[in-house]
Amino acid sequence: MRVLFFGTYDTAMHPRVGVLAEGLRGHGADVVECNAPLGVGTAARVAAVAQPWRLPSLVLTVARRWVSLARAARRVGAVDAVVVGYLGLLDVHLARLLFRRVPIVLDHMTGAGDTAADRRLGGRLRRRLLAAVDRAALRRADLIVVDTDEHRDALPARHHARSVAVAVGAPSAWFTAGREQATDAGARQAPDAPALRVVFFGLYTPLQGATVIGEAARLLAGEGVTFTMVGQGQDEAATRHAAEGADVAWLPWVPAGDLPALVAGHDVCLGIFGTSDKAMRVVPNKVFQGAAAGCAVVTSDSPPQRRALGDAALLVPAGDPHALATTLRRLATDRSETARLRQAARRLAEARFTPEHVVTPLWERLGDGGAGEPAGAGRLASRGRR
Repeated sequence: MRVLFFGTYDTAMHPRVGVLAEGLRGHGADVVECNAPLGVGTAARVAAVAQPWRLPSLVLTVARRWVSLARAARRVGAVDAVVVGYLGLLDVHLARLLFRRVPIVLDHMTGAGDTAADRRLGGRLRRRLLAAVDRAALRRADLIVVDTDEHRDALPARHHARSVAVAVGAPSAWFTAGREQATDAGARQAPDAPALRVVFFGLYTPLQGATVIGEAARLLAGEGVTFTMVGQGQDEAATRHAAEGADVAWLPWVPAGDLPALVAGHDVCLGIFGTSDKAMRVVPNKVFQGAAAGCAVVTSDSPPQRRALGDAALLVPAGDPHALATTLRRLATDRSETARLRQAARRLAEARFTPEHVVTPLWERLGDGGAGEPAGAGRLASRGRR
């Protein structure tokens, strides 16, 4: 099976797309790419919605990338399926135009409406516009890939039969970093080990609940817990204020290639702690990546995270800094428990979070699991679009 990954996606910003490609290669697919990264992050796209005067610049950037994509598409040759990478709500229309007889797969981790709600963008007209963008994109796809069963259930009912849940997983670089760091784990868990090292990385969106982490850090000031906060974004200032007086190292976003080793050098990787409806439907990339890097994982207690992690992580009530502080305090004083959780997270990640494992549901929908001809692509095409 020959699968084309298409669009303006950026695997440095959103590694999910790379996990899908890596996983399909692991199943034997011939994966090719037609990619022109937009170079505009989610925050800038959301700003264009909130501040319409920014739209012309964004539209011009998209147009330029589409010209590049259209030219590159002519050289691709025959493919059995086209996967439109995440944040491809507009790219899917170009893909349908260029590949009329090929099944189109839309990687749809979240919709524009969901993102706007998470970023606290109100206004009835704006919400209607973003809902229309989501509806149009979903209609163009033959198969819709979401990340959890909860997100699949949130799709309009008419799209359920054309959707599949594929966990975010972690790129292979995170597993490599975890294996390399494992040899040093024993020394860091000795009775005289230094302070418990806790890391968070993200864009400080409300979904991530970074202010909860900030408050927990303040509650733990002077108790042998250090925090590394990586990234920049919407709630960063509020998080810094909440963490005043705590032992925190604040880092801007680091290069994607350096992040796995940086995270693997910590004892605990934090997930998300937001309380929104969306926060209750996701398992964030940092949970999968932290586990693959060999960190103990602490995140919020939600149905999809409980299902994905089981007893290989510590789950705390969403939005509760005191519960988070209590959990981290326990890990700081019980290093054997920290070591157990780190090992459990790594084992779980190696068994269930690798690209090849998480992409299996998508592979089965595209073909027959690799045992013969890619009949699934034909089945997708024969269904037609809704």
